[in-house]
Amino acid sequence: MAALVRPSNGRMIGGVCAALARRYNTSASTVRVIFLLSCLLPGPQILLYVLLWALLPSEDKTRTAW
Repeated sequence: MAALVRPSNGRMIGGVCAALARRYNTSASTVRVIFLLSCLLPGPQILLYVLLWALLPSEDKTRTAW
């Protein structure tokens, strides 16, 4: 499985959906649609997105760290 990092290309806002799609081997569009549909339900989805955006390292930063 791929590491959970936000990709440098293919991101729309923060790259969280693209990172999750890469990790679970699905399309980023599918993850984005699922996220948008989940926002119709009560819960902390947007807060979770912002938290993952802050916590997940960017692919650019992980490349330079090695």
